[in-house]
Amino acid sequence: MRIGILALQGAFIEHEKMLWQLGVEAVEVRRPEHLDRLDGLIIPGGESTTIGKLAVEYGLLEPIQEMSRAGKAIWGTCAGLILLASGLSGGRGEHKDPPLLGLMDLTVARNAFGRQVDSFETDLVVPALNAVSTPDEAGRPFHAIFIRAPRIESVGPGVEVLAHLEPALSEVEGDGTVVAARQGHLLVTAFHPELTADTRFHRYFLSLVS
Repeated sequence: MRIGILALQGAFIEHEKMLWQLGVEAVEVRRPEHLDRLDGLIIPGGESTTIGKLAVEYGLLEPIQEMSRAGKAIWGTCAGLILLASGLSGGRGEHKDPPLLGLMDLTVARNAFGRQVDSFETDLVVPALNAVSTPDEAGRPFHAIFIRAPRIESVGPGVEVLAHLEPALSEVEGDGTVVAARQGHLLVTAFHPELTADTRFHRYFLSLVS
């Protein structure tokens, strides 16, 4: 199995290390030809505007969209979530808005929890991870790290919500803010699983690839 990691900016090395730890070949992607013969792609956290502009400059947006149309699994973490979204809350048109891949039927708010100093960690209940968990891991919360994180504000009917924030940490009533979701072979997380020692989200993504 060969998994690409978009390596234009951001936390791509951490994803790379975790994939190698799981025995999976990791390929740094900076040019369209680097997408050849990949089984899946991770778009990491970082600065979404910078990653988006570089992806346009290097001609990567359309090849990534074609990769998705071909059924290849793609996972966006933090900034990667923003780029996979179909829209940004408050509308488009501002010069600072990143170009979007528009692959998932969801709307995202950028930097929804504040600045870097407002970063936080919390435990999430993610039942979907039980499918790839060992007996000792089954049912264990996932410790999530949020750094200038986006928030999923709305999802379409084909999107499966995987995790919410607890209401105490959320500005949204009810079940709390959506912070992880899946749409078929596409996966997004508002947080950074690659910054933990817990490999379950990476294993879950690899199960989508398989």
